[in-house]
Amino acid sequence: MDSELLRTFLEVSHTKHFGKAAENLYLTQAAVSTRIRQLESQLGVQLFTRLRNNIRLTPAGEKLRPLANANLTLVQRIRQEVAIANNQSQQISIGATPNLWDAFLQHELSQLFGQFPGIAMRAEAHTATTLARQLLERTLDIAITFDAPKIDEVSTEEIVQVPLFLASSHNTDSWQEAMANHYVMVDWGTAFNVQHAQQFTGAPPAVLQTNTGRIALDFLLTNGGSAFLPESLLTPYIELGQLHIVENTPSISRSVYASYITESDRLDSFKKVIEAIKGEQPVPAESLTPTEDA
Repeated sequence: MDSELLRTFLEVSHTKHFGKAAENLYLTQAAVSTRIRQLESQLGVQLFTRLRNNIRLTPAGEKLRPLANANLTLVQRIRQEVAIANNQSQQISIGATPNLWDAFLQHELSQLFGQFPGIAMRAEAHTATTLARQLLERTLDIAITFDAPKIDEVSTEEIVQVPLFLASSHNTDSWQEAMANHYVMVDWGTAFNVQHAQQFTGAPPAVLQTNTGRIALDFLLTNGGSAFLPESLLTPYIELGQLHIVENTPSISRSVYASYITESDRLDSFKKVIEAIKGEQPVPAESLTPTEDA
């Protein structure tokens, strides 16, 4: 049975909302609905009762949920065993939010391949909520997020600090002036949102809200504007004079955490990978670095 259909089913059963499930899975709501219909058609049963603002599992859906979790765990085990048979000592899956892949993890992934040639890697981008659930489902080994999941079975370590600076396409030392010019609000996690609201009271509404720094960066370079972005993303564009850090504006530093299941027979391998990432200077994804003739 298609594991993606089961993963979609579990997401809808958790959120009880097709729209929220679609957001967490980076799919359209129509795609989520189609997957659920496909799964129901394959099984010949209805999995959800669909009333307005009230989605519930049917008895068949309740029966499927633990089986779906077990299936996804088995898929992960199969991947692990196949990796071993393919002359790889083991496979480790790393998941993070898109922001963290862009800010430094994409670069770190390349470094990990060099440091651990015997380990096959799998990289995934999801919301923090989805990553935490995948840890519990044992379909993900290491989750890297801004907001550490508070789950009994999960251990968490701080691995790096990512400073965020207000950058603008216009050279100004006033955050009010910078934010008045096409301000893009990037969701850098709960702590950032709280600190932002406290420090920048009276800020004009953002013209764009996004949970991805890559989208904000492209918007600033194309349309002009301002946004809080990591220094690792900003530096090459500051050197080219395309963006400017707004002086006299406090930076907001975010802690980044690595989380993993405490009771795992591969705990030593997880810790070695995390230790290799820990404390490294953030370097952006190669695709976000301007070329010499840009």
